Amino acid sequence: MGSMVGSTFKALFLFFASLCAWYSGYLLAELIPEVPLSSAVYSIRSIGEKPVIKAPAPKRQKCDHWTPCPLNAYAYRLLSGGGRDKYAKICFEDELLIGEKTGNVARGINIAIVNYVTGKVINTQFFDMYEGDNSGPMTKFIQSAPQKSLVFMVTHDDGSTRLKDDAKNAIEALGSKEIRNMKFRSSWVFLAAKGFELPADIEREKINHSDNKKNRYSGWPAEIQIEGCIPREPS
Repeated sequence: MGSMVGSTFKALFLFFASLCAWYSGYLLAELIPEVPLSSAVYSIRSIGEKPVIKAPAPKRQKCDHWTPCPLNAYAYRLLSGGGRDKYAKICFEDELLIGEKTGNVARGINIAIVNYVTGKVINTQFFDMYEGDNSGPMTKFIQSAPQKSLVFMVTHDDGSTRLKDDAKNAIEALGSKEIRNMKFRSSWVFLAAKGFELPADIEREKINHSDNKKNRYSGWPAEIQIEGCIPREPS
């Protein structure tokens, strides 16, 4: 009789123990969110590891420079046209003075004149050098730049076919070394100062001639650019 009671007691004990284990497992499953096993293993392994610090994205600089200009300097970037649909651009102090988005760029030589003292744009214009007689008007436009002006010039498509000596002389007077070397569809960019001197280490001019064996585009050479920082006038 005693052995039967003991057996019954053990059976009941095992039953209640199993019931408690099942209920505990049920509660644990409800409380812990479902995650893939691999994620759970990774989380356990990551405990104690040093946190990974991600470097912040680099801050965009004026005119898309890689590094910022000093506070007492102007940022500029000149880009010639390249191919039929890649238009020239002139950026100054992060303002697009000439470009497709501003709607004031065209075939020929594109020019922007900026007040060196204030940094404000004075005028912009483009001159078609493939059709029409625009060399004379361009000469007058260049010569109209007041003293202490920055003069930026970039080509899109052809800038040489109808370029006459009057314009070449005016551009040469501003310090250009390449204007007389311009050929059909040469990519050309030029930075000039009127009424003051630019630092000698500033890149002022670049040219790239069309060559059917080397052209990046069909009938066009690769676009070229110069960029840098122009020290402001001491106050």
